[in-house]
Amino acid sequence: MKKFISAVLTLALTMSVAAGCTDEPAGSDKAQEVQKGEKAPDNELFIYTVYPAFYAKEENYEKQIGQHLKKKFPDVSFKHVHWDNPGRQYKDLIAAGTIPDVIIDNARMNLQRYILANDLQYDMTELIKKYNFDTSKLNPAAMAQMKNVTPEGHIYGLPFQLSDFVLFYNKDIFDKFGVDYPKDGMTYDEIYEIAKKLTRVEGENTYKGYQQHPGLYMNYNQLSLSPLSLTEDKAELGTDGWKKAVDNLRRFYEIPANQFTSVDDFPKGKMAMSVHVSEKIIQWHEQNKNLNFDIAAMPSFADVPQTKAQPNMYAAYITKQSTKKDMAFQVISYLLSEEMQIELSKEGIIGPLESKAVQEAFGKNLPQMQGKNTQAIFYSKNAMPPAARAKGLTYIDVPVHNVFAPLIFGESKDSATALRMIEEQTTKGIQTEKAAK
Repeated sequence: MKKFISAVLTLALTMSVAAGCTDEPAGSDKAQEVQKGEKAPDNELFIYTVYPAFYAKEENYEKQIGQHLKKKFPDVSFKHVHWDNPGRQYKDLIAAGTIPDVIIDNARMNLQRYILANDLQYDMTELIKKYNFDTSKLNPAAMAQMKNVTPEGHIYGLPFQLSDFVLFYNKDIFDKFGVDYPKDGMTYDEIYEIAKKLTRVEGENTYKGYQQHPGLYMNYNQLSLSPLSLTEDKAELGTDGWKKAVDNLRRFYEIPANQFTSVDDFPKGKMAMSVHVSEKIIQWHEQNKNLNFDIAAMPSFADVPQTKAQPNMYAAYITKQSTKKDMAFQVISYLLSEEMQIELSKEGIIGPLESKAVQEAFGKNLPQMQGKNTQAIFYSKNAMPPAARAKGLTYIDVPVHNVFAPLIFGESKDSATALRMIEEQTTKGIQTEKAAK
């Protein structure tokens, strides 16, 4: 490793990098350094985080990542900058000529929007081979999502952290109405029957049986459905699969008194079940320390058992413009090592490394997670993402969240009509995008 680092340090540096501390305002002197484009030392690696959002606090980044990298790579100087508005967005760094070596960002939401749109992408395939990095040890669905960006299977990034969905349930409400707690491996049909029993109005109290965010449910759907055609420049929502997905969730909100409000109302104590990301274990405990709750695996479709949502994840990318790609890959490899993944797991972070030791370490450093069924997070497998679309097709964001709100919730559209309206809107948007080019 020392020979590798020494070799890297002799490379001539042709790009500038930013400086700054993420918890200072954009107008501060530190933030201004980002815009100056000062030449960085040859041994400096610039890491730019956009997501997870909690790395906006430098102490979080330092605790979870920074201190471990400094210990592992003592000859490397690490520079960390987190996205903010204004001052440290992609456009600001690019305009200043301060392109990062490593970017950590939302793999689904921002790869197309920022990395590909700004021509920052770099295929890491050869570095993976060079350093014998075993991608088969990573979550298969997460790895497939990284490969399915292009039909050629280019690997522009490696999965770094996941934000998986679980089923939260209020034990006091279950006890109050004499209903058995949900278990890992339950289907939507089974949860629906429980939701009907627990949705009640008693005097001034309305108990909602079940809430799940429709937009997240659609975007990370468990049926591996693509909202865009894989072969043509159009949306593709008018399928039996999409109708099945919509009908499955809408029935919950047609239970009298169980209209959709917000999955984040769970800590208020009047919601029996809510599907949300595992990070809410800590957040909701802090919001209501008297809340008597636990978690179970996310419900699945009966014909696709033990299958939770597609990966909701953050990935680590190396930029095309980086002159330190080998160093950057060594750092990413370490972040994905069992040693490092165990440390992250102790902090309640779900990693892509499929290791029993990593899973058993989950949440060990967090008192808020003690006594909770945290292994429910690992009970099911992630649904596989859709296959790659054909080369040359236009990408735009598909507003699948609008199927439920406003079309179903606000305008009482039937499922097929709501899907058709979003499909037509999206296809028109694709044609407009193509014409603009």
